[in-house]
Formats: sequence, structure tokens, C-alpha cells
Amino acid sequence: MTTGARSGHGTTTTANSGDSTAGRPDPAVDLARRIRLRAVQMVAPHGFGYLGQALSGAEQMAVLHTGFFRRGTDRFVCSPGHYIIAAYAVAREAGELTDEQLAAYGQDGAELEAIGTERTPGVALTCGSLAQGLSGAVGFALADRLRGAEGERTTYVLVSDGEVEEGQTWEAALFAGHHRLSDVVVLLDANDSQVDGPVSSITTIEPLGDKWRAFGWHVEEVDGHDPAQIRAALDRARDDDRPAVVISRTSTVHGLDCLPPDADGHFIKLPAPLAARALAELDVPDELAENETHA
Repeated sequence: MTTGARSGHGTTTTANSGDSTAGRPDPAVDLARRIRLRAVQMVAPHGFGYLGQALSGAEQMAVLHTGFFRRGTDRFVCSPGHYIIAAYAVAREAGELTDEQLAAYGQDGAELEAIGTERTPGVALTCGSLAQGLSGAVGFALADRLRGAEGERTTYVLVSDGEVEEGQTWEAALFAGHHRLSDVVVLLDANDSQVDGPVSSITTIEPLGDKWRAFGWHVEEVDGHDPAQIRAALDRARDDDRPAVVISRTSTVHGLDCLPPDADGHFIKLPAPLAARALAELDVPDELAENETHA
């Protein structure tokens, strides 16, 4: 994994940022695969779980952690607590968690709980109740301004599209836009999935981009499974002097061809035979994975 160093507000310098046009592989491609693999390994012993959130968010998390997020400096807020599985996967790839910790995921008394809590390692904040994360992120950014530390770190916030059904998200967005808290960058996973069914069948949230723009935000809309698009969007977001949101259109079954077409992406059932197929599909040799990352 590589991380970026920010030199001044809105400027990012990266090491091995994965510019495929220069003939180098994009490290986010393989990291996204490994996020999915780690998530399957965590969910498989239970036979079901929050795998879909890792499948839809893998590329966003992978790009963030291969060129933007500076460990020990920037903050990461995981607003939807059940998405924490993707953060665990990234932390394991960074050497911050062990295989033994991942193996205990979701078990009674385990350090790695299936839904993030105040005890969750590796994140600045995560929320059990949905839609609270952006408020916390805005508070972090405002505190930095009041301390005279604005521009020294970025607070990245993972938000789900289901969370924008809740008013607290928009209150925080309104406040951040008004105060131009440009150290806040939202990764909005628009996977059209929630526990009661497709988000679009529960509440009309579109046009998402226009709504955020109306609140004074810089807005990017991308294919959330295309690392190049996400990377370019984050570059533009970091260069703006407003808070920014990157809306990623994704699928909760992306990256696992073995899943049945009617799989419930919010809470995927993964019986042992299907888990074995998923592990075989994702656990490719490193040399083959490296070849797949070349343009």
C-alpha cells in the first residue's frame, strides 16, 4: 500500500499512485480484490453477513488508501457502522490488524465487531445509528479551524446512500457548506441497497448531485468500480475550496461472479459451498493479480 503526502491545502503528492498511462499497474485494483477477499474470509464462518458493503465500497476504499489517505495524519470516519468490514480489510492489508483478529470478526466478545462501535480500531469515528458520521466529521474539521490547524489534515467520510434519507445528514451538509469546511471529503456509496430493499423504492433521493450542490458542496459523480474515475474525482475534490462529495454508483454484488443473481446485497447469505467458490475466485496468485492491474 502507498499513501499520499499533502503539501499545502488542496495539493496531493503520491508515491506509486498507479498511473496506468505511464505503464505502471494501479495498486488500487489489486487492493480492491484483496478487500473483497478479506471480507469473504470474515463473513464465511458465519454463513451470512455484511459482505455486500465491502463489494460495493472496495474500489473507493482502495483508491483512498493508495494515494490520498495519510495514516497517522488524516481521519477516516465510517458513518454506516456495518461498512466497517471494508475498513478492517484495509487495516489488515496495512499490517494494523492480524489474521487472528479477522478470524474472530463478529463473534461474541471479539475486538472486531460486525457493526462498528466506539471501541472499533483504525477509524476516527464510526456509528451504530446511521447518518451521524458526517456530523462528527464536520465537528472534526471545525475543531481544526478553531485550533488554527485548518488545511493540515483531511477528514474523509464514508457515507451510504441510505443515510441521505435521514435529516441529520443534510443538517451537517448545510453547516459544512455554509462554513466552507474544505477539509471534509465525503465518499458516498450509492449502491441503491438498504435492509428494506432498493433505496430508490423506499425514498426518492435523486438527483443526489444537484442536492449536494445546492448545499454549497463540490460534487463529483463517478462509476464507483472504476479506480481511475475515483482517483481523478478525489484529485479535483482536494483542489476545491469547498467541502466535497464523490458520489460513486456501485453494486453490492460487484466483483464476485459466483453470487446468484438474486443475492440480497445488503446481507448476503454465504453457505459453505458458495463461500469456497468465492474464495477460489478472489484468491488468485499474486503474479496473476499484478498482471490484471495493467491497462
